[in-house]
Amino acid sequence: MSFKAPRGTVDILPEESVKWDYVEKQIKDICRRYHFEEIRTPLFEHTEVFQRGVGDSTDIVQKEMYTFEDRGGRSLTLRPEGTASVVRAFVENKLFGNPIQPVKLFYFAQMFRYERPQKGRMRQLNQFGVEVLGSANPAVDAEVIDLAMTCYKELGLTSLKLVINSLGDQESRSDHRQALIDHFTPHKDELCKDCQTRLTQNPMRILDCKTDRDHPAMKTAPSILDYLNDESRTYFEQVQGYLTSMGIEYEVDQNLVRGLDYYNHTAFEIMSEADGFGAIATLAGGGRYNGLVEELDGPATPGIGFGMGLERLLMALEAENQDIPIDKSLDCFLVAAGSEADKQAMKLMHSLRENGIQADKDYQGRKMKTQFKTADRLKAKFVLVIGDDELEKQIVTVKDMMTGDQKEIPMEKLDETMQQLLTGGK
Repeated sequence: MSFKAPRGTVDILPEESVKWDYVEKQIKDICRRYHFEEIRTPLFEHTEVFQRGVGDSTDIVQKEMYTFEDRGGRSLTLRPEGTASVVRAFVENKLFGNPIQPVKLFYFAQMFRYERPQKGRMRQLNQFGVEVLGSANPAVDAEVIDLAMTCYKELGLTSLKLVINSLGDQESRSDHRQALIDHFTPHKDELCKDCQTRLTQNPMRILDCKTDRDHPAMKTAPSILDYLNDESRTYFEQVQGYLTSMGIEYEVDQNLVRGLDYYNHTAFEIMSEADGFGAIATLAGGGRYNGLVEELDGPATPGIGFGMGLERLLMALEAENQDIPIDKSLDCFLVAAGSEADKQAMKLMHSLRENGIQADKDYQGRKMKTQFKTADRLKAKFVLVIGDDELEKQIVTVKDMMTGDQKEIPMEKLDETMQQLLTGGK
């Protein structure tokens, strides 16, 4: 049998993982500036966390979750999205009692969804997300959107489109729900099976259907914006006002509903408009979810957040020809001739590394000429040569691979000298 990675998963090899590392470091720096703190939750949760937190009527819960029983007979599910897990942790650890509110969190996490794999959408996906819990201020909605847009822009993306909508409060949604039922019921038999079910469970999600999106009834469906009460309309106007004040361009799309049951008020998506990006243009999406904390047995606590697919982010960077600045060079490569020289090379390399200098050596017992070729392939800035002559004099011959210059350095001064050479004498 041929062993391969399971369908819908990929290996991220070293030449790619350095790109991931760069992107994650940049995003973490942005989160620090926005005063968000990192949270890490378990890879799996009790299944009910997602059934209650994500919603029984969603495709994620009905079709896509990886659910299993452990040896104790408990139903567990691999994390399909980040918000429910963060909210569960917020409640369990009583973060609602923190004196500083709201609680502003971010995470990097792997998610698992059983769906048809395609470019940018795998069964094991990597996501960056943020959650703000404890404030119903529309300025927080704008801040969360601003953070997401800043991540993309500072990484170099320019072909972006921000789309926003309001899903209203419970009263507004209830009125809109009935209007959607009345509108789509005469066309029920013309809709796909999923939408026939959604008609009674969550009719707003019919507007998000990919199968029925060209149905004539979609174009005439009642807009949530026509059913917003005064409070919801004012809230949405305030969010737009904050975005405008920060110079963030956006479009209002009355059909933007998002795929999860817990959203209300602000919903948003960020899409790539880069040529050649692909049919699935959404890079990130999120919104407000007042009421979700209560669903997971916490006190009434408003929240808002988003999830950003890292695979899609890297695809967008590639589509816009944005090079990730990766330094693949090596500080030092030690070339040793003979067993005693090899021992000394190990000792010196250990000391160099302790002093923050990147160093490596040959482990294949190759000849010196071949070791130099290896150093060249690794783009070593300096080659440190240790042979019989160097051992006798207790020196190291240091060759600058850029200029070809060589100098002899006493072994006891090697760390200090290399630090100076690598920093340009600073």
